[in-house]
Amino acid sequence: MPAWSRRLHRYRFRSVWLLDASPAVVYAVLERAESYPRWWPQVRAVDPIDDRSGTARFRSLLPYDLTVVASERVRDPGSGVLEIGMRGDLAGWARWTVVPGAGGTRAVFEQDVEVRKPLLRRLALLGRPVFVANHALMMRAGRRGLAAWLARG
Repeated sequence: MPAWSRRLHRYRFRSVWLLDASPAVVYAVLERAESYPRWWPQVRAVDPIDDRSGTARFRSLLPYDLTVVASERVRDPGSGVLEIGMRGDLAGWARWTVVPGAGGTRAVFEQDVEVRKPLLRRLALLGRPVFVANHALMMRAGRRGLAAWLARG
């Protein structure tokens, strides 16, 4: 695959969520991926395969689903890191880093993926700004959902 094609289909994201809960509590919620659909509207389903992997289905504002198989790469409560590898409609990795922040917790989400879904690859050139905005909306809804989930205890 030519280098320009890899760059066109590759996305790197970083979001920082400031949350009003202890890092241990935030980490405990984030490490239970099967509960994400209960607080993150765009995470439609998480189905465990075994104790280290599962399938996940996402859908934000745009009318398409993304399905991935996620496999645990790092689970380190001491350093606050959770990292998965992904394959399927997205190939790459995603990582949470949970650390103390001003009055609560700073949860940093980083993702480096290549889009594999054929439709999105065909629309990559013109659709990229829309895909990035769609991701930003998903992350904003996730932060709000997690904050509300944590507030309920």
